[in-house]
Amino acid sequence: MRIRWTPAAAADLQNIGDYLRKYHPRLRQPTLRKLYESVRSLKDSPYRGKSGLEEGSRELHFPPMPYVAVYRVRVQTIEVLRVYHTAQNRPSPEALPS
Repeated sequence: MRIRWTPAAAADLQNIGDYLRKYHPRLRQPTLRKLYESVRSLKDSPYRGKSGLEEGSRELHFPPMPYVAVYRVRVQTIEVLRVYHTAQNRPSPEALPS
């Protein structure tokens, strides 16, 4: 399986990195590495995350970090839809990329 990041998910990751660079520079690199490696590990266990809010989506949490990745498992691809901070107001499931 391969991992495909939607433009929205890639922008989320960039925004997380930008925020951490500004407010918590020491946490930026280890946080981004943990997010990226955890998502990458879905290749081996794509159904590890819990069922998501939108039908067919799954959510991978990163405790103790306050982030969640929303993704879909396709035939040969894991499609990362968004990466949210758990304190964010998330859009309705209909707003996720198709």
